[in-house]
Amino acid sequence: MIITLVIDTFNVGNNGTTVSATRFASTLIARGHTVRVVACGGGGDQGPGGPEMFWVPELTVPVASRFARRQDTVFAKPVRDVLVAAIGGADVVHIYQPWPLGRAAERIARELRVPALAAFHIQPENITYNIGLGWFPPAARAVYALLRRAFYGRFADIHCPSEFIADELRRHGYAARLHVIPNGVADDFRPGPARVRGAAFRILMVGRFAPEKRQDVLIRAARRARHGARIQLCFAGQGPLENRLRRMASTLPNPAQFGYYAQAGLIELIHGCDLYVQASDVETEGLSCVEAFACGLVPVISDSPLSATGQFALAPTNLFRSGDPASLAERIDGWIDDPAALAAASDAYAHYAERFRVESSVQAIEKVYAELRG
Repeated sequence: MIITLVIDTFNVGNNGTTVSATRFASTLIARGHTVRVVACGGGGDQGPGGPEMFWVPELTVPVASRFARRQDTVFAKPVRDVLVAAIGGADVVHIYQPWPLGRAAERIARELRVPALAAFHIQPENITYNIGLGWFPPAARAVYALLRRAFYGRFADIHCPSEFIADELRRHGYAARLHVIPNGVADDFRPGPARVRGAAFRILMVGRFAPEKRQDVLIRAARRARHGARIQLCFAGQGPLENRLRRMASTLPNPAQFGYYAQAGLIELIHGCDLYVQASDVETEGLSCVEAFACGLVPVISDSPLSATGQFALAPTNLFRSGDPASLAERIDGWIDDPAALAAASDAYAHYAERFRVESSVQAIEKVYAELRG
């Protein structure tokens, strides 16, 4: 098949949406499909074996673009000629985001009679938390309604990365067929050599330094933990709250580590840690958590009602009360106290991760594409 992916940013590992699209593209190509990608960029291709790129310039939207750049993303400007070239002759169009580029792509796909599938990766709470309205649920409900009317209501099929987000869409009146397909974890994420444990117990959290990710809960939990003197926190990511989080962590017994990592460096970091924490209040899936436990790193996950990541808890000890540092500290201490249980859980999680491999996800999305093509 000829498959056109439409996404504002591509091949930049700064969030789960772009990582997922990049992995889907490379896996689809490896399985014999032709992949075209429309994204914001400055020209050039992806090299031999990569997708055919159709570049468009950045779209500057007052206020919104400044907010987007703080989250390490941009809006892409719709260019009709580029979209027509990318969509014309394709078997299916997969549109990842509901911004101006995606809306224009849907209109052109409809004109050219090319079937289109939307993806729901932008959880409304990601928006409301970052404009200071995370405490006000009606704001998120309004965003769900706005997205449905402006974009998603024009599609008969929507790709959801988790059953949680599919349930949220149904609850908010989305009537399309919902296809639940995980983002998929790359084969490179696997357990490494047996870790030689030192005096420090290293706890990793991966994600943007943004309000809804709640790295602050982990920092406060490390202060409360009985084993606090042994704990070293590692934060992988970037974002607007980095300086604030560094200040918060500066009083911990062991210096916290902050950094932004490409995939190889991230895998090395995961292999060097003892426990993973996903404290986020808001997640459509939680791909970083899957990557961590695919490497055998046992997760402790927030039970937030706005997050899908709790689905990955294999036992009560893998969950803590959302936003509660004392609850998280109790879980951390429990795992430190029982290294045998930690080792057994590590093996269980590495095995469990096999069901979330990107190859399986791409096989599932191929079936959706084939149904749409007819």
